[in-house]
Amino acid sequence: MQVCWKRRRNSPESGTSLAELFDGRSQLLVYHFMLGPGWGEGCPSCSFWADHFNGLTHHLPQRDVTFKVISRAPLKDIQKYQKRMGWSFDWVSSSESTFNLDLGVSGKDDESPGVSIFAREGDDVFHTYFTTGRGIEVLNSTYGILDLVPKGRDEDKLEWPMAWVKRHDEYAKSKGSAVASE
Repeated sequence: MQVCWKRRRNSPESGTSLAELFDGRSQLLVYHFMLGPGWGEGCPSCSFWADHFNGLTHHLPQRDVTFKVISRAPLKDIQKYQKRMGWSFDWVSSSESTFNLDLGVSGKDDESPGVSIFAREGDDVFHTYFTTGRGIEVLNSTYGILDLVPKGRDEDKLEWPMAWVKRHDEYAKSKGSAVASE
């Protein structure tokens, strides 16, 4: 089902409409990153995903696709965290709109990750696809590679599947890593 976004001119970035986020292309891929208002840093799992995003900004435009990351945190907080993590992809704030609430990735007190796909035809914008949970794994090549190695993701004995994931600048701070021994 396609939902027309035409009536919603909410600003995912102050002064910018959803249609303008396409940057002149006809397709828009949005990653809904869990970084809410007042958070000091982004979600570790979303940060794991975001470590794979910089290359998308080079390749997707060649196929008429714009890639954006959107969070509800104020833009200054997003930029501070983005600088810390060394990411260069386009990340905008939806803090002045109901964009995340409308798409169901934000509630009153919570945030969820997700992927939305939009298509633009003239002034009309259509929400053509949405996924969350395991559906977002297509954007994470590390999991794809782990699925190829003999031990796979090796998460069976963890408290929860992604318990091993940290923000990339926190691995060196941890007390050792899971290194195989003979």
